[in-house]
Amino acid sequence: MLAAHRGHAQDVKRLVDRLKAAGRSEAVAHNRTYRPWGFYESLIRGDRFQVKRIVVNPGQKLSLQKHYHRAEHWVVVSGSALVTRGDEQLLLHENESAYIPLGAVHRLENPGKIALAVIEVQSGPYLNEDDIVRLEDTYGRA
Repeated sequence: MLAAHRGHAQDVKRLVDRLKAAGRSEAVAHNRTYRPWGFYESLIRGDRFQVKRIVVNPGQKLSLQKHYHRAEHWVVVSGSALVTRGDEQLLLHENESAYIPLGAVHRLENPGKIALAVIEVQSGPYLNEDDIVRLEDTYGRA
């Protein structure tokens, strides 16, 4: 977020123009994306990988989903996570991790009373958000 005095609004426009000219994604998109369950933010993105921080609010969960083009590795950095991976469920605590292979049905839930923070490493040839196939969703998203 950028805040400026009203008298410097044109300076903000010039800054955005410089970001656009440099090809920076910050010119058109914010790093943090809010969802009904919490938020995620992209930390770094490469040709075939992306690293995100995911924060899930207490008692909330992501959709039951799969991906056709990426695998994911989740590392819990605070809180506890209930991970559904295929037919198994794993309860993970701080410094524990789970690997989600490409195509595996999976879900991330926060069964705890504090926010769950996870570092997610995605790898594959296509890493955009439209590679999510939702099979079940608490929040009614398609």
